[in-house]
Order: sequence, then C-alpha cells, then structure tokens
Amino acid sequence: MQQIINFILRNKSFLLYLLLFSFSVLFTIQNHSYHKSKFVNSANFLSGGIYNSVNNVSQYFDLKTHNLLLQEENNRLKSILFNTNKNTDSTYTDSLNYSSNYKLSPALVIRNNYTFSNNILLINKGKRDSIQQDFGVITSKGILGIIDHTSHKYATVLSILNTKSQISAQLKKTSHFGTLNWNGNSSEFVQLIDIPSKARLIKGDTIVTSGRSAIFPKGIPIGTIENYKLDAAEDFYEINVALFNDMTNIEHVYIIHNLDRQEINNLINPSDE
Repeated sequence: MQQIINFILRNKSFLLYLLLFSFSVLFTIQNHSYHKSKFVNSANFLSGGIYNSVNNVSQYFDLKTHNLLLQEENNRLKSILFNTNKNTDSTYTDSLNYSSNYKLSPALVIRNNYTFSNNILLINKGKRDSIQQDFGVITSKGILGIIDHTSHKYATVLSILNTKSQISAQLKKTSHFGTLNWNGNSSEFVQLIDIPSKARLIKGDTIVTSGRSAIFPKGIPIGTIENYKLDAAEDFYEINVALFNDMTNIEHVYIIHNLDRQEINNLINPSDE
C-alpha cells in the first residue's frame, strides 16, 4: 500500500494531466456529434474485430460438428436424388434417372491405401449399421469402391484403385458401356475397356456408372476421358479415365444400399431348388 502511495506522489503531475485530459476528451465527445460518431464507430470497429476473432476460434472448434451436420444433409439429399423418377425429354442430357429404391448411409474413411496394386480402404461402419458385402461406396464427387468385408463396427472397401476391381461403366452421352478396371499405374486414372469401336469418343467426355448391376445406380460420376486407343484386333477401345476423386485425400463417404438388390440377384443367379 505504501508503494502505491509513493508512486502516486512521485507521478502526481502526470496523473493529474491524464485525469484532466480524459475529462476534456469525454466532454468533447459528449458535446460534439462529429466526435461522438467517430468514437462510436471506432468502438464498434474494435468490438467487432474482437467478436469476429472469438467467432472464428469458436467456428474452428465446431468444424467437426458442422461437417457431420453437412454430411447428414448431403446424405438426405442424395437419398432423395437416387430415389426420384425424372420425366425427361429429348433435350435432357443428365443420366441421373434413378427408379430403384436406394438407401444411403454416411461414413468416415479411417484408413486409405492408394500406392499398392490391390488397395483397400477401411471405414467406420459395419454389421451393426446393416452394412453388407457388395454395397457401393461413393463420395460427393463420384464413385469410390465396393464393400468387401464387414465386422461388427467396421468394413473394408475394395477401391477402384484395385486390379481386382471390375465395375460396369458407360459414356454419359450414349449407352455404350464397358468394364472399369485399373492397370495399377497411377492413382489419378482408371481404365474403361470393351467400348465398341462404333462409339464416338471425345476427350473430356464424362464417364458414369451404367446401372447394369445391383450395386450402383446409373449415372454416378467417375471421371472424364483423358485419352484412348483402339485395339484393332478386338475392335474395342481402351479409355484412360481421369478420376473426379482425389484418391489420396478421401474422408467423408456414402454407402449405397439397393433395397432391391437381393431380389435382382435372385433373378440373375437363381438357386437350384
């Protein structure tokens, strides 16, 4: 306490000056509208900056919650899209014309391989979430792979970057379809084979799923034509497809369950009675 008193006595002139200066500034602001408006604007700017910084920090820590909410919303929208019948005309070029009953479930990738010849992903959904083998897996950008094995809480996904993967795909602009596989070279490209030589190919055209299986609905994006070559002996094209997905950076995915899958498979592969 004595030190505080000594400090005041030593600096009494300066402290008196600060007190009088403060009063003069206060009176000036109160009695002059121009100065008052400048002061209010400055205060708002300062407080707004502080609140903005606090809000940015708060939003950063809430990113996980917001991402989950967005994923759930995307899941609902995709479910509606996949189960909507579109009345198309001759000018409609979008091939997203789904008539089957599809259910989507969001999931997170917790392990992703893309440097091997037979790459597998691990997701955080399994049998307890009604996930089964041969369910399709996509991202917001396009196709990712097919469920391979499941445990109680997890499932493995046979990536399209797997030399054993075979998925039916087609040109978006036509009905020419073939088989999508991977030659094991680049994580940016997959190959579409068995496209007949009669098909008209243009670099940049979009490749989508054909819908000729019970796994993926028709029209899910895959990538674009990068280049192609004709096998003269077989009379078929081999197309190099640039993927829409960055396969090295996959986190949020959607699992597709075709509710009619079992009925379709029973018709295609009838069991002996």
